[in-house]
Amino acid sequence: MTQTDHSAHAVALGSGGAARLAVIGGSGFYDMPGLEDRAEVVVETPFGPTSDPIVTGRLNGMPVAFLARHGRGHRYLPTEVPVRANIYALKSIGVQWIIAVSAVGSMREELAPRDVVIPDQVFDRTMHRPGTFFGDGIVAHVGFADPFCPHLSASLGDVASRSGITAHRGGTYVCIEGPQFSSRAESHVFRQWGIDIIGMTAIPEARLAREAEICYGMLAFVTDYDVWRENEEAVTVEMVIRNLQANVAAGQRIVTEAVSHVRHDRTCPCASALHGAIMTAPDRIPEATRRRLGPIVSRYLQ
Repeated sequence: MTQTDHSAHAVALGSGGAARLAVIGGSGFYDMPGLEDRAEVVVETPFGPTSDPIVTGRLNGMPVAFLARHGRGHRYLPTEVPVRANIYALKSIGVQWIIAVSAVGSMREELAPRDVVIPDQVFDRTMHRPGTFFGDGIVAHVGFADPFCPHLSASLGDVASRSGITAHRGGTYVCIEGPQFSSRAESHVFRQWGIDIIGMTAIPEARLAREAEICYGMLAFVTDYDVWRENEEAVTVEMVIRNLQANVAAGQRIVTEAVSHVRHDRTCPCASALHGAIMTAPDRIPEATRRRLGPIVSRYLQ
């Protein structure tokens, strides 16, 4: 792990000053303006570079790490986001909670543009994305019945409800490959399936966070009604950007308050998601694989 030379700020791994909570910013959310004592940290990973350097600092008095999912300047398509590198790097610096901020379309009349949804389920419709840290001689089957941390989601819901914008607790997020928006036929089918919101980035981010035993919660900000409303203008980039700008400001306010309301006892199942999940006998795991996944699996392979 290397650190940029322009700051003397230290990342104290495993100490009380470590950034145990991270914010992953989505479309339009490329910075955290209230972050003080900033430093950029570049973490080398076996999965390549992260989307951007990780920015550490203090937010509302709490040590926090920030990572722009698509990179500053929005350089990565949803499918191109180096999610394994991002989650691996955050795990490596001691992160235990991730607040993910995402832009989504609404599949329900009552979920209006500029509302925020704290989803509790996800449906995967992606096709071309590496979705696991495992393989190369190590097999693990990790539970994913409840993809979002219930404790972290409850904290986000409490803060969002006090934020002055309309907040909805619970809902199913369908993750599509993108980068194109849905066809009208797809949009109508998703509604028939009981989908509430649609986006392009929750998978594999949520899956990999679970494999890394990181609590993962999402603030999903609605930008549009997708294309299911027959009398509604079809979703366009211009429409998304207009609502995105308002949503980013709201997201920054909610995150700033939420960081000091996150429970730190880690009694949720996320903290031990790998317990009993690794099927491979320890003596059969290649040494190179053991080293590569050290930050994630080492405590189970003693």
